[in-house]
Amino acid sequence: MEKVEELAGWVADGGVVVLSGAGLSTESGIPDYRGPSGAARRSTPMTYQTFTRDPIARRRYWARSHLGWRTIGDARANAGHRAVARLQELGRIDGIITQNVDGLHQDGGAHGVVELHGNLARVACLDCGEITGRAALEERLVAANPGFGAVVSAVNPDGDVEIDDAALDGFTVVNCAGCGGMLKPDVVYFGETVPRSRVDRSFELVAGARTLLVLGSSLTVMSGRRFVLRAAKDGIRIAIVNQGVTRGEPYAQLIVDGPLGSILPRLAQDVDDALYVSNER
Repeated sequence: MEKVEELAGWVADGGVVVLSGAGLSTESGIPDYRGPSGAARRSTPMTYQTFTRDPIARRRYWARSHLGWRTIGDARANAGHRAVARLQELGRIDGIITQNVDGLHQDGGAHGVVELHGNLARVACLDCGEITGRAALEERLVAANPGFGAVVSAVNPDGDVEIDDAALDGFTVVNCAGCGGMLKPDVVYFGETVPRSRVDRSFELVAGARTLLVLGSSLTVMSGRRFVLRAAKDGIRIAIVNQGVTRGEPYAQLIVDGPLGSILPRLAQDVDDALYVSNER
């Protein structure tokens, strides 16, 4: 593909900052909301206000998330994640910003990832502030809910699932083991703001980039699209690799439409080959 070859030239120049979305993780078995493998969520996403103020809604969330964690927790990095890590290893990628909460960039070998929306593998106590691992919480939830196993009809990218509300009766929520406070996944809910430090770091990375490379994001929400808008304003070139249309297309100089699990490994190999030839001269 000529576009992949052109993109390889851009990436080989270095100074690339990656902005990734759910489309990068679909080949790891995690569905997208809007891509070809996804479907629109039938239920309203949990908001911070509802989670903290409504005990019934909080129980519903934890029951559904408890079941959904099996999909997220068992997922492993795919060829696309590993290709991004390889490009970082080659010194072409200066930073990775992800909208995903699955931790698969790190599982694929990447480092220094800015997780805009947090990570489902961590749990935060809203009272004492302690951060603990999700695996330990899952053990406590299993112990508190022996035999719980509702039928899952759909899994969302944030680890929430679709189940019959009647199956939630009797589910027991557990609290912080240290202080007894309210526990919440260490992710940004609707109604919350992304921590300022993450936003500032992301803008800093974009400001220093030669290329902003968007991977697997429809850029529907402003949380990610704002970095594309800033790059366009600052004259930084923008490339998008995604399946389907995105809201970033009016700002991009190069767009590759196709499965990331096959495009990105080829991109990494092309860049590797180009650097080898350059070093041999």
